[in-house]
Amino acid sequence: MEEAGLISLYDYLGYAAGTQLGKEVATAATRVKETIGKRTVNNTRYKGEVLLYRREFLTEYFTAKQKIDVKYPLGDHPDYIL
Repeated sequence: MEEAGLISLYDYLGYAAGTQLGKEVATAATRVKETIGKRTVNNTRYKGEVLLYRREFLTEYFTAKQKIDVKYPLGDHPDYIL
């Protein structure tokens, strides 16, 4: 469900992201001054506000996260700056 071009993590991923991932995405979005919207959700599984992001931002975020999460052998881990 897109609102003004913004979508929730649930809409993007197809499943509930959870508190930890939600905080990580919100922190990254705030750091790069990304547009963040809000939507009120009221269903049997969740009641409250969820944050909304541009689809392009989420694609960039998760693409970068996949690259960082790759496991390297000891001694071969490059230094990443986020």
